[in-house]
Amino acid sequence: MTPRPPVGAWFLLLALSAPALWAGLSGTPARAEQPETQVELDQRRLAHSAPVIEQIGPITMPDAGRTGANADASPPLPTATEAPDEMDDHLLGGLWGARHWMAHQGITLDVQEVDELWANVTGGSASAGDGGKGSGTGPYYDGVTLVTLGLDLEKIMGLRGGLFNISALQTHGRSISQDHLALFNPVSGYEADRSTRLFELWYQQSFLDNTLDIKIGQQDLDTEFLISNYGALYLNANMGWPVAPSNNLYSGGPSWPLSSPAIRVRYRPNDSLSILVAAADDNPAGVRYNAFTVQHGGNTADPTNQTAMDGSGTLFNMNTGALLMAEIQYAINPGPGHVGLPGIYKLGGYYDTADFPDYRYNTSGIPLGSAQDTTASPRMVAGNWLIYAVIDQMLWRPAPDSARSIGAFTRVTGSGPSISTQISFAVDMGINFNAPFRSRLNDTLGLGWGLGQASSGLRQYDRTARLPVQNTETYIELTYQAQILPWCTLQPDFQYIFNPSGGVLDWTHEHTVQNEAIFGLRSSVTF
Repeated sequence: MTPRPPVGAWFLLLALSAPALWAGLSGTPARAEQPETQVELDQRRLAHSAPVIEQIGPITMPDAGRTGANADASPPLPTATEAPDEMDDHLLGGLWGARHWMAHQGITLDVQEVDELWANVTGGSASAGDGGKGSGTGPYYDGVTLVTLGLDLEKIMGLRGGLFNISALQTHGRSISQDHLALFNPVSGYEADRSTRLFELWYQQSFLDNTLDIKIGQQDLDTEFLISNYGALYLNANMGWPVAPSNNLYSGGPSWPLSSPAIRVRYRPNDSLSILVAAADDNPAGVRYNAFTVQHGGNTADPTNQTAMDGSGTLFNMNTGALLMAEIQYAINPGPGHVGLPGIYKLGGYYDTADFPDYRYNTSGIPLGSAQDTTASPRMVAGNWLIYAVIDQMLWRPAPDSARSIGAFTRVTGSGPSISTQISFAVDMGINFNAPFRSRLNDTLGLGWGLGQASSGLRQYDRTARLPVQNTETYIELTYQAQILPWCTLQPDFQYIFNPSGGVLDWTHEHTVQNEAIFGLRSSVTF
């Protein structure tokens, strides 16, 4: 087997390929303010018509600035250490002046709590953990506490353009998708194995008047790459980090709630164009050669465990493959301030240098799943890739500064090789109605749809093993995000799943998992 270079070598290569870094270190001037995060930049380009995505994870919150006299305006987002006078978008406000003092010192501290209730009312699968005594229906709870600390190093020590970030998660509850739904992708982006873990730990430095910034450290890539800002409204996990990388990469790759060592370079020569490249370890949990067993339910008590080798988030794995990503973005009529309707168009892809299990043959060249296959040990295939396109486009608004608008999104992914991936093609799309009622200017109504198609390799394995041949899982989602208070949202949600996992056999072997109707309610509180 040809040896693979360690992921650290890719980090060094990418850093050396950014000559503007050295120009920045030699004294290139930079503006005093910190550059916008990617989600802030995209939100501004869309004239604040998409839900605000918090950098720490998949949480979305409405823009608390659109209240009162400014209800029809699209206010700018605050910078990383700017403290509003009232801070009424936090439950604890300014903490008796502590938050204002911290902001002036260059320190931000945010705490968020997200809790979800879910109930499947039809279809699904009984839990293997209780011997199948229950059913595939019933209520479930999951939640997460998210804490992030940001340090503006210019204010703290005079280092222009320097930003340090550390964040942590405490996930609790159980995953209804894992226990009862047998899906390609969970119904919620917050479903995760229970743990208290370090999330991200990185340093970012900006150069060239904030047109270039480089981030290095433990990172989650799903808030900068492969995302749709309009799609972030929806609760189904596929609308965040899509179904293809979630199923094709080890442990889903560096995406919430996992992160891995990475270097990311972003170049923005003007307000319309952005170019992002990154090199990261492809396997944040360190689970590698047992991936085939995990995919096919080897651990029946917890078949999709994300923390098998790293429950604390401090593994800092750099011993597996490198995930190389690139994305180019172009914004039209970037708002606010433009009369035309804003939109963002993205093209990108990734390549994973690791070896992946072949669905066709075992290490002896015998078809997997056949009567002659006594090892169930797949041979390994080099490489894994994905290409994608994302469109976020506003379709209507009554006036350039109105909070009311209609926006739509589409994202398409294609991946391979088909012999060693679960999902070969996926698409998701939706339409959002901002301020659907004149009395509810901070609310958003959304209708979404998506599908994920099983690869030909997975289908061939099913045929050889004489299992139902998996094909396409499809879902629709209707959701409504309501701002109850500036620091609190409630989001009722309905999803209907057609053909879960493309027609996967129920673990009882009596039938395939039937269509599912799932009701959910998410609450989000910013302290």
